[in-house]
Amino acid sequence: MASAELQGKYQKLAQEYSKLRAQNQVLKKGVVDEQANSAALKEQLKMKDQSLRKLQQEMDSLTFRNLQLAKRVELLQDELALSEPRGKKNKKSGESSSQLSQEQKSVFDEDLQKKIEENERLHIQFFEADEQHKHVEAELRSRLATLETEAAQHQAVVDGLTRKYMETIEKLQNDKAKLEVKSQTLEKEAKECRLRTEECQLQLKNLHEDLSGRLEESLSIINEKVPFNDTKYSQYNALNVPLHNRRHQLKMRDIAGQALAFVQDLVTALLNFHTYTEQRIQIFPVDSAIDTISPLNQKFSQYLHENASYVRPLEEGMLHVFESITEDTVTVLETTVKLKTFSEHLNSYICFLRKILPYQLKSLEEECESPLCTSALRARNLELSQDMKKMTAVFEKLQTYVGLLALPSTEPDGLLRTNYSSVLTNVGAALHGFHDVMKDISKHYSQKATIEHELPTATQKLITTNDCILSSVMALTNGAGKIASFFSNNVDYFSASLSYGPKAASGFISPLSAECMLQYKKKAAAYMKALRKPLSESVPYEEALANRRILLSSTESREGLAQQVQQSLEKISKLEQEKEHWMLEAQLAKIKLEKENQRIADKLKSTSSGQVAGLALENASVVKATGQEEASAKAVQEPVHSASLVPDVEFREDLIKNHYMARIVELTSQLQLADSKSVHFYAECRALSKRLALAEKSKETLAEEMKVASQNISRLQDELTTTKRSYEDQLSMMSDHLCSMNETLSKQREEIDTLKMSSKGNSKKNKSR
Repeated sequence: MASAELQGKYQKLAQEYSKLRAQNQVLKKGVVDEQANSAALKEQLKMKDQSLRKLQQEMDSLTFRNLQLAKRVELLQDELALSEPRGKKNKKSGESSSQLSQEQKSVFDEDLQKKIEENERLHIQFFEADEQHKHVEAELRSRLATLETEAAQHQAVVDGLTRKYMETIEKLQNDKAKLEVKSQTLEKEAKECRLRTEECQLQLKNLHEDLSGRLEESLSIINEKVPFNDTKYSQYNALNVPLHNRRHQLKMRDIAGQALAFVQDLVTALLNFHTYTEQRIQIFPVDSAIDTISPLNQKFSQYLHENASYVRPLEEGMLHVFESITEDTVTVLETTVKLKTFSEHLNSYICFLRKILPYQLKSLEEECESPLCTSALRARNLELSQDMKKMTAVFEKLQTYVGLLALPSTEPDGLLRTNYSSVLTNVGAALHGFHDVMKDISKHYSQKATIEHELPTATQKLITTNDCILSSVMALTNGAGKIASFFSNNVDYFSASLSYGPKAASGFISPLSAECMLQYKKKAAAYMKALRKPLSESVPYEEALANRRILLSSTESREGLAQQVQQSLEKISKLEQEKEHWMLEAQLAKIKLEKENQRIADKLKSTSSGQVAGLALENASVVKATGQEEASAKAVQEPVHSASLVPDVEFREDLIKNHYMARIVELTSQLQLADSKSVHFYAECRALSKRLALAEKSKETLAEEMKVASQNISRLQDELTTTKRSYEDQLSMMSDHLCSMNETLSKQREEIDTLKMSSKGNSKKNKSR
């Protein structure tokens, strides 16, 4: 593994080196091209400077010529100004001279015009040449600046590459040293691995021999002792009794008890809801005490009066399910036969809901049609009608899933085991939907009740009935919420407990096999109970040895032992005679006691009323019973005094009252103590169940880790065998690779030196330029 990582690392370094080498060549070409371009631009700059100098010389000459021409023009203008007054004085004499001067003037004008045009043309050329020179100079300067920045960048890149190459060289040298150290450690590990492999091979041989011997022995035992393997076929394996899981059964019984309590709450809430709804129909919108209600409401009231016959069986069915789950049974869906009866009772209740639903909707419509109904009340009635439809639909959905859960106990092919978890989740969803519907009903009914209470015709009877219906609806809502949260909290346990069944099988195949299994379980439990009968007490082994030594070493003869037996028999006969004597004495005491009681009863009849006589007789019977117990237990004859058997009546009543009050206080304290202990035990059971779940989860994780560890061990053994063969080849390849890396490092150093020299020469040239 380490050699593979080193090879990958060296391959990456080689790829980076090839990339950097290609980039270096490209940068070299770019630097050479830029140097050539800079030289050509410098030559062009020189040519432009020369042409600029020529143009400047021409410009200087032209300016000098222009100055000369300007001076000449000024002189000519002065001469013209001087010649004009002279011409006025000598008009007659100077006509010929004026003609000559005009000709000269015209010649001068033409010459001046030409010089002016030439001067303008030269000015334009000079301006254009100056502008062109400035533009070219700016372009060349910008080009020079860009070239200088590019040269600086190229120089920085070259410096960075040199630094990078030096760092890579140092890294490679360090890696080389590390690889040498690793190669030495790997050689040591290879030697140790060879020794370990030899030891493992020896252990494998020993284990193989041991296991082969055990296999032959077990096969021989199986062939001789096991005539038939019933776990091979699922039909026969389903008849095997699974391991008894007492915790599972107690947990299921606890859950069934909680479910029974929730169902009882729901049943009472449903009974109250239907009963108070019947009372409301008799009151609103028409009071039956004042006027006759409509035939529809009469029929609806008649049906609602029968609600107990449909609601009570739900509690009974759940009670049967709870009673069927005991500590001795195996609780899975195939064995819970009583769930079918609960499903049937739920189906009958749903039929009842379907029967009363149209009457309920029509009754709400009749309330909407009454003149007392407002628009807000009509809207609430419409919402309630929709809620009642939803409630019936939710119960139907719940009944379908409960019926599916009851199928495995009656029809084996009705529901597959793979669908158990999905059916349970759907039951939880249906219960949550029932809770939501009941919340809507309580909300809308409370709004309706507030609106009806504000009506001027609302009576106190209607207000109390609405309050009762609201309390029953709230009880239904709370019960539905509790049972929904209870089921959602325990749905994971239900899904996990469905796999509880015979060993090495998917579960019970049919209800018949489950019933047979339960019978076999009872027989096995009876057999184990018979085996666990306590043995008769026997003398300990050490004591028996000591007694044997005493018997062997004693000098008593057989006659002495016979005399001892004779004496013991005489003692027994005397004790029996005394027992008969005391029995006769006890009978005589009983007869005397009965006569005394009869005499006391006769006195009481003559002196007191019938109540006192009854008390005396009761007292006599109590004394008689106590006398019998004393006679049989102690056999002591005591004289009976008639004065002690007739206590005062009031004192006796006080004594009885105090006795029963003390007994009641004692029983209440015991009951409170038992309740506190039960709460404490329940909390401890909850905590233990949670700890058990956590322990099971940790057990599963540890089992998975064990599997992964075993797989890793096998994989490492395979890798060890493969690394032995490839290790020597890898070492040779690594040595060759190190040699090639050294050669490449020397080449890189030479190239870096050449790059440094070229970069220094280029920097010197740039500085000189």
